[in-house]
Amino acid sequence: MRDRTLQLDLPDKVNWSFGTRCKYLNRNKDRSVASELTNFLQEKCLKSRKNYGFKRLFREVKKSNLPYGARKVRKAMKLCKISGKQSKRFIPLTTDSKHSGRTAPDLVQRKFHPKEQNRIWVSDVTFIRTSFGWSYLCVILNLYSRKAVGWSLSNRNDSQLVRYDFKSSVVKKPSERIVFHSDRGSNFCSKETRRLLIANGIRRSNSRKGNCWDNAVAESFFSSLKREIEFNTFYNIEEAERFLFDFIEVYYNRFRSHSTLGLYGGCQ
Repeated sequence: MRDRTLQLDLPDKVNWSFGTRCKYLNRNKDRSVASELTNFLQEKCLKSRKNYGFKRLFREVKKSNLPYGARKVRKAMKLCKISGKQSKRFIPLTTDSKHSGRTAPDLVQRKFHPKEQNRIWVSDVTFIRTSFGWSYLCVILNLYSRKAVGWSLSNRNDSQLVRYDFKSSVVKKPSERIVFHSDRGSNFCSKETRRLLIANGIRRSNSRKGNCWDNAVAESFFSSLKREIEFNTFYNIEEAERFLFDFIEVYYNRFRSHSTLGLYGGCQ
């Protein structure tokens, strides 16, 4: 009876299996489903600045309670030509540890998943190209939430850059037991930086010499940033600062999901 009913709407003289006939009869429904899913994926793709690939987009589909599995999401992404930006391996510049500043032991020891909020902050400095030369970005990340709690941009890579960034972050500090982890650069080990940390009751922690991945979370942040900038050169430091505000405060802190947080954002 079921086969006889299905055959009524099929083209004449077509010997299809039951499954193929069902697919044919539901072809219009599939088109509407594909339209809903592709529109959703395109919206999320644009919101993520075309950074999201399958894993994060599929997570967004599940969070929105849409009734689509992994196969349909992959198919819709292929249809829309959505692939996400591929991460290039980020090779950090070697830190100049030949200075007279005092280094501290590595208190983090690559344990990048603290169980409590605001227990470990990680920090590092990277280079931003402008038409007038290099500018330097210092970022402080909350290791628990991966949120950037502070950042500063300067034309000089010195301890003042780190101290200014730290002062803007310490205002938000709800805990007295924070560990401040960084590499062994002179700007982090200077007398002025050490005194500032001690005055705020914060313990210092430095990566081991020649082990850049001891500060892998900060390096990962810079990898995401460099992928967003690609080969662009900003006209001046003010233009770079506007871009960084949008990337860090609007996108990274509020929207971007992190695999270490189960693909949730730093503010969730």
